[in-house]
Amino acid sequence: MSSIVCTPSVPAPGEPAPEPRDRARGALLGLAVGDALGAPAENMKPSEIRARWGRITGYVTDSPAGTDDTEYAIFSGLLLARHGSALTPAHAEAAWHEWIADRAEGPFKGAGFSERGTLENLRRGLAAPISAQHRHAWSDGLAMRAAPFGVYAAGRPAEAARLVAVDGSVSHEGEGIYGGQAVAAGVAAAMAGAPPTAVVAAALAVIPDDSWTARSLRRAVSVAHRGERAVRSAVVIGGYPWTDLAPEAVALAFGAYAAADGDFRDAVLTAVNMGRDADTTAAVAGALAGATRGEASIPPEWAAAIGPARGSCLPSMAGHHVLEVAELLTTPPLPPTEPEPAASAFVPTESQPSPSALASLLAESGGGWVRSWGFRGPSPLGGGCGEGLR
Repeated sequence: MSSIVCTPSVPAPGEPAPEPRDRARGALLGLAVGDALGAPAENMKPSEIRARWGRITGYVTDSPAGTDDTEYAIFSGLLLARHGSALTPAHAEAAWHEWIADRAEGPFKGAGFSERGTLENLRRGLAAPISAQHRHAWSDGLAMRAAPFGVYAAGRPAEAARLVAVDGSVSHEGEGIYGGQAVAAGVAAAMAGAPPTAVVAAALAVIPDDSWTARSLRRAVSVAHRGERAVRSAVVIGGYPWTDLAPEAVALAFGAYAAADGDFRDAVLTAVNMGRDADTTAAVAGALAGATRGEASIPPEWAAAIGPARGSCLPSMAGHHVLEVAELLTTPPLPPTEPEPAASAFVPTESQPSPSALASLLAESGGGWVRSWGFRGPSPLGGGCGEGLR
């Protein structure tokens, strides 16, 4: 893989690094902002975006709002706040029943294909991980709700990857799990102050080296210096009708983040203007950049548009705000009352390098986007609402 000459992000002289709470708020508010910015461009080609709006540089609707990406992220954040590191598949499955599957749907259409398949399986009495065995378990539906796990496990990418796989065991498997793990680990590294190079390395360290997700992610960041067209060409499956492939969407998001060197505005707008599953790619890029640069990096006019969830996708999430979730996940936990989960098929058996160790390795390699990704470790296995694309 060719290297990229790129100076890691550092605070400007005299500018303090964001505090953990600020990074947490940046990550989850950044997710919601990216979701709302990208929603109008979902499933569009760049040429279609240009024909309609020119280049998108801000909200293009009068009433911007998050989609299923934001509401499912709130769902997973509340689940994680309830159980913390003691989270088990049984807890996740119970939350799906309590907050989604056992409720009258009303206008709720189940979001995308992966959620619909999961709900149908749960309602037939199937339990995790069998509930995740449907035709769209490779979707980006876990990746879109993975950022809260990185916020909670700040500085612990392997733990973030373990926890998101527990959540994902209800709805995803294989590449769908890997996509969620890459996002959770990347956010966890960014939460601890890792530069973009180390954030990407942390994401790659928790997924199999030969997975489709890892290959796509490496291709995306290797051409990020050439801009969004090169990133898109490197990973998009031309002619494929669905835009919610986890390996594609996650790679586009990391490619946008790398191309912007962690700058929030540039990362999110790059993701939006590439089209495809634009709400999810921009949400993930926004979470990564928000965790990297903090809440202050989000343009105030974009942040001001984000209110409590409307519940248009998940009625049970109506009234909850992403910043509420950020506060819950950064509040010191009470002493645990439940035992830690036993090791299972998707629990890593070896620790991963810390963000500081990753940064040191990157520095030793020359400080740029490194040519070798030799510090990957073993991996666990684990739009808008109603569009039927996830």
